[in-house]
Amino acid sequence: MKQDRIRVLIAKPGLDGHEMGARLISRVLMDAGMEVIYTGPRQTPEMVASTALQEDVDVIGLSFLTGAHKEHTAKVIRLMKENEMDLSKTVLVVGGIIPQEDVNYLKSLGIDAVFGPGSDTRVIVKTITRAVREKRGGDG
Repeated sequence: MKQDRIRVLIAKPGLDGHEMGARLISRVLMDAGMEVIYTGPRQTPEMVASTALQEDVDVIGLSFLTGAHKEHTAKVIRLMKENEMDLSKTVLVVGGIIPQEDVNYLKSLGIDAVFGPGSDTRVIVKTITRAVREKRGGDG
């Protein structure tokens, strides 16, 4: 059984180097008592999937500002499945500049929540905490 503390991977797949939002969310989640692994900018989907597997995280948060969110999210999820990561136990969230018309597509891939600019950080913390609890079967 996993420890009680929620482990979160925050990653910025792609060539985007703008990381203020990812750093802010990392700090907010740490302040909420979560353990955060922030990989920094310009990660390949392969790097993100590999880190998620190695770190045995509860949550994977992908941050985008460049418009490559659909392609990179799909590839990260595909790689995780190929490496037999149990996505039914992992919360997947996407944040950043995500057009509203892309939200349903991302959710069809298995994304649990999408957060755009100005999202209330308290809502982000509550959403992640609730989703992890549900995926842990109510024990977390």
